Amino acid sequence: MTPITTTAELEAFCAKIKGQPFVAVDTEFMRETTYWPKLCLIQAASPNAEATIDPLADGLDLGCFLEILKDSSILKVFHAARQDVEIFNNLGAMPRPLFDTQVAGMAAGFGEQIAYDALVRQMLKIELDKSSRFTDWARRPLSDNQLTYALADVTHLARLYPMLRERLEREGRLAWVTDEMEDLTDPANYDVEPDNAWKRLRPRRHTAKYLAVYRAVAAWRERTAQLRDQPRGRILKDEAIDEIATQAPTDADALDRLRSVPKGFSGSRFGPDLIAAVREALKDPEAYAPVIEKARQPTSPAAGAVVELLKVLLKARAEEAGVASKLIATVADLEQIANHDNAETAALKGWRREAFGEDALKLKRGELALVLDGTRVRVVEVRRAPKAASA
Repeated sequence: MTPITTTAELEAFCAKIKGQPFVAVDTEFMRETTYWPKLCLIQAASPNAEATIDPLADGLDLGCFLEILKDSSILKVFHAARQDVEIFNNLGAMPRPLFDTQVAGMAAGFGEQIAYDALVRQMLKIELDKSSRFTDWARRPLSDNQLTYALADVTHLARLYPMLRERLEREGRLAWVTDEMEDLTDPANYDVEPDNAWKRLRPRRHTAKYLAVYRAVAAWRERTAQLRDQPRGRILKDEAIDEIATQAPTDADALDRLRSVPKGFSGSRFGPDLIAAVREALKDPEAYAPVIEKARQPTSPAAGAVVELLKVLLKARAEEAGVASKLIATVADLEQIANHDNAETAALKGWRREAFGEDALKLKRGELALVLDGTRVRVVEVRRAPKAASA
């Protein structure tokens, strides 16, 4: 098996899939020691053509394939797409429209975040060969076995997609997956602007001084990681950002006293720049600190108990619907619902409200009850006795 290594070969392949209704796509990449994922191989399969593409080949221009990814008339099918989407978004080709078979599997009743090999086994009755699973995809040449292994990821995916789509359409759940795809292809989820790096983290305080330093240090780490092409954690750990924001060190001695900062960090090539970032943030904390809306306080001290009841209700409704509970609501969603009937949460909107959210509110109002029937929890309506007529 030979991968595509020239622009002419790639253009010929893209011409074949140009008019097809969908193309299944997967990538092999390396990023253990880098900030930017290194794209090592692209696999693609449409109903009429399939190929592996070597993006490391000298002189290969991926332009025509990136245009396929941006073509709104061709559906792009992935499994567990987030990292693949990140790679192509970095290349300026957000793949839209998109269909993620892992999300679809959750909606179709195959459990939480079902693995690709498990989905293939259950739907296609095929056992995948995993012998090339830990390949160094950056090494050349790739063997026939490695290329065959990689291509199977999309040839099976091209068979899975129509089956999953038909099942979801039959059960009226295709729109559920479509809603999820809007979030998956939102460029904001892949923002690498250093000044926005703090948004991926969890600040623990809300004072202007803390938040200003927190934002500045997160931005410094992001910028440094990008310039050096190293993982964020190799530059500075998340917990160190919190401690630096809390202590706000403005000199080498203060920085070295922090427990979460590596010994001798202030004397490294990173130290002076980090201290400079802290000092800059402290010049005007009020202006530099990001605005974070504080979570609304619980309306009742019983909110914790309500969350536990909502978890049971969610599990019961998910089992009845044959859908992964994670697709319907998260624990954070349940906490918001427990505290506020009008919470701004996805679980109280669209199909999720119909599948779970409305019942969650009824449970809070005492209009539903959870009953243990043997080993199974049933949800029953509470019939209230009519009020006695006044004399």
